[in-house]
Amino acid sequence: MTADDAPDQADADQTDADQADATPPDAAPGADAGAAPGAAPDADAGAGPPGLPAGAGAPRSPFAPVAPERISAAVIRQVEELILQGVLRPGERLPPERELAAALDVSRPTLREALAELERRGLVRTRRGAGVYVAEVLGSAFAPPLIELFATHDLALYDYLAFRRDLEGMAAERAAVQATPSDRAAIAAAFARMEAAHAARAHDEEARRDADFHMAVVEAAHNVVMLHMMRSMFELLRRGVFYNRDKLFSLAATREALLAQHRAIRDAVVEGRPEAAKAAVEAHLDYVAAQMREVGRRDRLEAVAALRLAAAERGRG
Repeated sequence: MTADDAPDQADADQTDADQADATPPDAAPGADAGAAPGAAPDADAGAGPPGLPAGAGAPRSPFAPVAPERISAAVIRQVEELILQGVLRPGERLPPERELAAALDVSRPTLREALAELERRGLVRTRRGAGVYVAEVLGSAFAPPLIELFATHDLALYDYLAFRRDLEGMAAERAAVQATPSDRAAIAAAFARMEAAHAARAHDEEARRDADFHMAVVEAAHNVVMLHMMRSMFELLRRGVFYNRDKLFSLAATREALLAQHRAIRDAVVEGRPEAAKAAVEAHLDYVAAQMREVGRRDRLEAVAALRLAAAERGRG
């Protein structure tokens, strides 16, 4: 550029600046500089297919605006998660209001609001003068008429044991892999309580500890669907819907065999041997099914013998 050209270039630069200043201050970025002031941008610029927002052709962001959350909603979510994970159990009493509010670091009115919504959802129940409890309805997935059918038909017993064999075998296999140190400690403690009841010849207590041991294994599998399904099944077992466990535990040889089987399950899960854990559960429940068939056979023989005895006594009279 020559010195004579410099004034012309300066004039051109000033003209560009004046044109830029003439652009309306509210014009959208990228708007056509030649458009009339206040005119809308070209509808085709950056538009996606008809019916989609502008820019729909570009990758969509996975993020969405975050809505403010009420504190009571956070309380509800925490209680729901504890129920789902099996930490809060059916029928369990929640801490007193003052203590629970302090633990959650919320006001008592906020806590009351959360508990009212949880009760509306059927997850907790308020007992006047007694406190707030996790709803018992969570303990059973079966309607009363179906439970009655289970209790009165032998077919249900063996299907129940077969179902448990499959599901608990899977749970034990998972537990051997997924169990945390706390899970392994819980399983060992559950077995120790069962062993203590066995040594004390407390048949009823041993039967209860049997169910607790199995649930400890299922909980260590860390699958919430499996957990709640098996909790429903064990609730029926505790209520004697399928069979009388006291009969099973009243036989000394049977009790010894059952204890050894539970020990094998414990060892396989705690030692992290998934295939052995599954096999131990399957062998255990196969044994229970065989023993229940034998109990049923003996009951039938006893019923016939009792009828014969009654007939003989009538004949002598």
